[in-house]
Amino acid sequence: MRTLPADFRFVPPRHSPGVLAGVILVHAGILAMILAMPRATKPVTPPAPLYVRLIEPAVEQREPTPRPQQPKAIPPQPPQKQALPPPPVLAATRPAPRPDPVPVLEARRPDPVEPPRPDPQSAPAPAAVANEAPRPAPPLPLPLVQPRFNADYLDNPKPPYPTLSRRMGEEGEVRLRVYVDPAGNAQQVELLRTSGHPRLDQSALETVKRWRFVPARQGDQPVAAWVIVPIQFTLRS
Repeated sequence: MRTLPADFRFVPPRHSPGVLAGVILVHAGILAMILAMPRATKPVTPPAPLYVRLIEPAVEQREPTPRPQQPKAIPPQPPQKQALPPPPVLAATRPAPRPDPVPVLEARRPDPVEPPRPDPQSAPAPAAVANEAPRPAPPLPLPLVQPRFNADYLDNPKPPYPTLSRRMGEEGEVRLRVYVDPAGNAQQVELLRTSGHPRLDQSALETVKRWRFVPARQGDQPVAAWVIVPIQFTLRS
């Protein structure tokens, strides 16, 4: 055990106010935690006992079987008197009247009917009938010559082959239905049969719209008519 020197004096340590405030806050927090702790839980009360009572099955009460009733005695009835039939009534009969004789009619032949006589005023004179000349038969319609599109002097250009169709190897025949007016112009162009490739059909339609045609003729007169134009697209040409 260490001994203290004679001149030893105990000097209490000096603390700053901030340290004292911190210590006070720590103690206050500990006290708040102690107060916030949950109280002791209530004791768990055991459940009340459950009593079970067995129910006895009810005894079926059988109804008493009824006794057979004895037939009641039927009192004898007095004999009934038979009713006598009424006496027949005699009625006086009269003789049936005889039918009157039916008169017999004699058949008469119908009077002969004379045929109507012709009216001399309504009958045509024989001279007038002889002077009438036979009417001439109507003239037959002149044959129609179809329009032409392959004449050399027309110089119609061929439809261009689309570049993409050449690369993809698309081929086929397009049939167009063209309405040609009397001046030889294509007034209307319709797709009659497709080649199976829209690019080839569109190229043929746009080109034939600018073609010139030899108009159809009926005799010496140019007329409007329809014509079918086939266009073949093949990579070998």
